[in-house]
Amino acid sequence: MLALEGIRVLDASQIMAGPYCTMVLSDMGADVTKIEKINGGDDSRQMGPYVNGESTCFFQINRNKKSVGLNLKDDQGKAIFYQLIKESDVFVENYRPGVTKSLGIDYDTVKEINPGIIYCSISGYGQTGPYSHKGGFDLVAQGMSGIMSMTGEPGKRPQKSGIAVYDIGAGITAVYSILAAYIHKTKTGKGQLVDVSLAESGLPWFTWEAAAYFANGTIPEPTGWRHRVSAPYQALKTNDGYIMLGCANQRTWEKFCHHVIEQPQWIEDDRFLTNTDRHHNVEALEALIEQILVNQDSIYWLDKCEDAGVPAGPINNFAEAVQDPHYNERDMIQELDHPVMGKMKTIGIPSKFSETPGKISTPAPTLGQHTEEVLASLGIEKEQFEQLREQKVVTDSTFDNTLN
Repeated sequence: MLALEGIRVLDASQIMAGPYCTMVLSDMGADVTKIEKINGGDDSRQMGPYVNGESTCFFQINRNKKSVGLNLKDDQGKAIFYQLIKESDVFVENYRPGVTKSLGIDYDTVKEINPGIIYCSISGYGQTGPYSHKGGFDLVAQGMSGIMSMTGEPGKRPQKSGIAVYDIGAGITAVYSILAAYIHKTKTGKGQLVDVSLAESGLPWFTWEAAAYFANGTIPEPTGWRHRVSAPYQALKTNDGYIMLGCANQRTWEKFCHHVIEQPQWIEDDRFLTNTDRHHNVEALEALIEQILVNQDSIYWLDKCEDAGVPAGPINNFAEAVQDPHYNERDMIQELDHPVMGKMKTIGIPSKFSETPGKISTPAPTLGQHTEEVLASLGIEKEQFEQLREQKVVTDSTFDNTLN
């Protein structure tokens, strides 16, 4: 049995934040039905690279879901949507605020049909506030929240995170918020609206930065390859590249000096006595350490750190990361057989449950792959389905869904 088995999720979101949220729910056993536009579907289907005409971007975050191609602008399509809502526990959407109202699928409308629904809206800035009308984009959120002002190197152009951290962060925020709302529903029987904002989802992550600013007004600046408060906790150059060293406390620093670089006198050096001293003198400290590290390759120093119990690791590119034996032994890289693309790999499930482990059962669906199946479960027979398809109320994977 899966942890969320029996929970029915209707998903009208697209691109990344919403689909990531519903993918996580589906990995844990929720039954997720994805509502897609009849022409083109989820916009991420138009994002390459492609394999046999199918988007690998869409493939990566839409596994374990059913796809229904449905025209929500059509009254018949809306009626089908309302039937699906009646049978759902959770609804997820990421339209710009106001669009759901114009479509007649807003929270006030939906809760009249299903009072127990957990209705999760994911948007750029939330459903209220002076920016609520604006569209939401990951990089804009990174700029607004301050993360770009503290990423990269001092005095240089602001740098974004290497991944879409706010899109994924909003998806994760939506997951735990939905689960909290569901627990509340099991206790009270009441559904509710869950309002998640890209611009807000990452702000609580600024723990050390908030600590400094609210304490003494310190505004965090870029620290490049170094940690904000600990040293040496940073990337360091070796003979053939860089390693990440994590001497985040006094004990590991002393182990590093004694057993790795064999410079025990540094422990008594006035510049390096405490973590604060080392942080204030990090330029000199880095130069001294690298004078030693550049004499051997990375693997030599990583082995010495391992033997000494000093946290350290390689700085992998993505190809090296996904080939790491640790990730592979823990099933973080899995392979699925897609009906169009063939065998494709995907990232696995990071949470490991002793009793209810998550499962990747099916690949991302083709557009409308499950339309007929889902409508049949509503009592719509094949003849009526064919009529709805001819009227462009629904679509399925037998049509060329990239064309108008």
